[in-house]
Amino acid sequence: MKFSAQQIADLLQGKIQGNPEVMVSGLSKIEEGKSGTLSFLANPKYEEFLYQTEASIVIVNIDFEASQAIPSETTLIKVPEAYGAFAKLLDMYDQAVAKQPKIETPSYISDSANYGDNCYIGAFAYIGENVTIGNNVHIYPNSHIGDNCTIDDGTVIYSGVHVYRDSKIGKKCTIHSGAIIGADGFGFAPNSENNYQKVPQIGNVILKDHVSIGANTTVDRATLGSTIIEKGVKLDNLIQIGHNVVVGENTVMAAQVGVAGSSKLGKNMMIGGQAGIIGHLTIADGVMIGGQSGVGKSVRKEGEILLGSPAFESEDYKKAYMGFRRLPFILNKLRELEAELAQLKENK
Repeated sequence: MKFSAQQIADLLQGKIQGNPEVMVSGLSKIEEGKSGTLSFLANPKYEEFLYQTEASIVIVNIDFEASQAIPSETTLIKVPEAYGAFAKLLDMYDQAVAKQPKIETPSYISDSANYGDNCYIGAFAYIGENVTIGNNVHIYPNSHIGDNCTIDDGTVIYSGVHVYRDSKIGKKCTIHSGAIIGADGFGFAPNSENNYQKVPQIGNVILKDHVSIGANTTVDRATLGSTIIEKGVKLDNLIQIGHNVVVGENTVMAAQVGVAGSSKLGKNMMIGGQAGIIGHLTIADGVMIGGQSGVGKSVRKEGEILLGSPAFESEDYKKAYMGFRRLPFILNKLRELEAELAQLKENK
């Protein structure tokens, strides 16, 4: 499909600087722009590429002023926020290439299951008893939807996802390949024979609207009640969410984060890769946790920034780390002072 600069500008409510009739049929990075593609410039570090790009259209911020001549074949579209506008176009492209509504065969759909309009269910998908699927849902091949699950409108479940029984998934969620929603929480109790007795996990998982679950991420079902991922949460690949955890609205986590059971995480948090959070903690809204940090106690102050393992307040951590880096020098100085002191004692 081809689009003109004028059509794109109308869609984004942008202003054109250049040829409104130029056509594009693809997308590209600014440093790799080719004729017939559309790109964007949001980060000033990449401005130099604008003056040598071959991209036919580049989206820029409304207040952008060029410091050099822009190639004559490049048309600019100025919008209030270039990155957000380009993301909107990417989302439209993603929807355009998505699978069309269809029930492929062979797939298994229980007689007691219900699905809405414009759904895609791929080959070898399994839809269990009493499952309810909303409108415009996409379930890709080889995915398993267990009994009594609910999947709301517009959700996309990619190939090889396992959604265990009783799970509830909200509107416009995205669950990437290999993710497992609702496996048993890690519940075992020692018995008199010093073995571990399994504690049945009879709760469920609830994903609210607009949640994104990365590839090979796991969200465990609750022992009792629900493990809850609130609206707008974004989880990267290879994340582990333990049983009975609650993750607050719009919190984001990078890859390989682990959250142990029954912890309650606030909204609007940012958690760096490989961070670990022990069980039964409460963490306030807006807290930021640096990569590889280990959080071992509750955090009550909103917006606090934590670093290190065990994690503590970032400014204190930076000061402590400066001292740690100087530790070899400090030890050498200490040895020198000890030697001088010993010499003084001998001379008395």
